[in-house]
Amino acid sequence: MLTHQPREPWVRPGGTVFHFVSDGPERALALAREAAGKRDIRISGGADVIQQYLNLGVVDELEIALAPVLFGGGRRLFENLAEPLPGFRIDRVLHDATATHLRYVRA
Repeated sequence: MLTHQPREPWVRPGGTVFHFVSDGPERALALAREAAGKRDIRISGGADVIQQYLNLGVVDELEIALAPVLFGGGRRLFENLAEPLPGFRIDRVLHDATATHLRYVRA
């Protein structure tokens, strides 16, 4: 988990362990790749975390769940990017009464 504050690993019931990385998104990604082997890596977090990985150019797919809830503030996902969101296209849109799910893939 990418964080600003160094922390000890968090062991959860069932054996899942969350490791906290405070030396940047590149280091967190390198450790995730090492741990994942040939499996996919999923990044989740707020707009700031996603923007960092979009700016690194390492995102192949992006799934967004839009729900009609107002929190009174926040950060826009597609601002603060080094470039506009080039090279992505909408692959799928699913929606129901509670949310709209958008899936973007590299073009």
